[in-house]
Amino acid sequence: MGGSSDTKLLQDLLLYAASAALSCLVLFAGLRHLDPNREASKKALEHKKEIAKRLGRPLIQTNPYEDVIACDVINPDHINVEFNSIGGLETIKQALFELVILPLKRPDLFSHGKLLGPQKGVLLYGPPGTGKTMLAKAIAKESRAVFINVRISNLMSKWFGDAQKLVAAVFSLAYKLQPAIIFIDEVDSFLGQRRGTDHEAMLNMKTEFMALWDGFTTDQNAQVMVLAATNRPSELDEAILRRLPQAFEIGIPDQRERAEILKVVLKGERVEDNIDFGHIAGLCEGYTGSDLFDLCKKAAYFPIRELLDEEKKGKQSHAPRPLSQLDFEKALATSKKTKVAASEYGGFSLQSPSRWTVPGESGDSQFQAAIHEISKLVVSHMINLQSDSQDP
Repeated sequence: MGGSSDTKLLQDLLLYAASAALSCLVLFAGLRHLDPNREASKKALEHKKEIAKRLGRPLIQTNPYEDVIACDVINPDHINVEFNSIGGLETIKQALFELVILPLKRPDLFSHGKLLGPQKGVLLYGPPGTGKTMLAKAIAKESRAVFINVRISNLMSKWFGDAQKLVAAVFSLAYKLQPAIIFIDEVDSFLGQRRGTDHEAMLNMKTEFMALWDGFTTDQNAQVMVLAATNRPSELDEAILRRLPQAFEIGIPDQRERAEILKVVLKGERVEDNIDFGHIAGLCEGYTGSDLFDLCKKAAYFPIRELLDEEKKGKQSHAPRPLSQLDFEKALATSKKTKVAASEYGGFSLQSPSRWTVPGESGDSQFQAAIHEISKLVVSHMINLQSDSQDP
């Protein structure tokens, strides 16, 4: 009897243990399925393995929040922008090489005293299309540093407290992958001036970001730098500007720099040898680097159109002709620089569609049309008044 009771007790214990193990397994599987970052973590793990293989580094241990940020890590080998592929800005490129790239490539030269410590924050500001993002990529390429492109959407979460953990993961992952550059494009949308109307979650994110940033500035051995770009530096918070001691204005290029940009853009393209880049640059007053690139794209369509016209006439051509100076002058006739186009769109947004200027419409006809519209409104209002007075 005693032996059978012991056997039954042992069977019950095993049954209870198996039930508890199965319940725990189901519970863990359910919680993992409900994890909001499950898909991002899985994708980040594969991305992290690929990065470790390309960098020749062992696979680092990361938490789920760092796995989400790892999706925004860019290997410097996959960046195709170098300083040589950016026309002009020679003074700024030289300053960035000395202040940013050299400390990341040769940290031994900057380990003697606190005055030679590497820069922890650099701000690039200027009008749109002047090459701020390209400079940031070139810095990562030249310094061989891992490039973490921070996207605000990846830092936001519907779960309370997750946003601060994701911000902390940006810095902790950068520390593990150092040398690393944390790049924030349009930084004014994330680290703008703090106001009383800001959401509590956004305020907490800004506070956490600045606190962690201060932690890196006190660590002289950390090869991590925050690189920010903005079109509106006046909207940045004062505490953020203090943490960005090195600021470079990327302004509108002058004629010499525009000629250099045109040469860089047209490098490797089929162009005629007698093109006067200085003359074309002189006609592009106020154009940014992005405007010049769009201008070259417009000019490249003229040989294509001529080839198609010749084919319609029965002539066969194997390839479009090289670009000529006349193509650029034709493209200039229909091109607008960014500032002019933006101001025109802004003027349209302030007007109602009925008040837009129609090509060929004189000022007198616009005035007569306005009088006509006003008279229709007055007559309609009088009719409504009469109908109201006739109602019982």
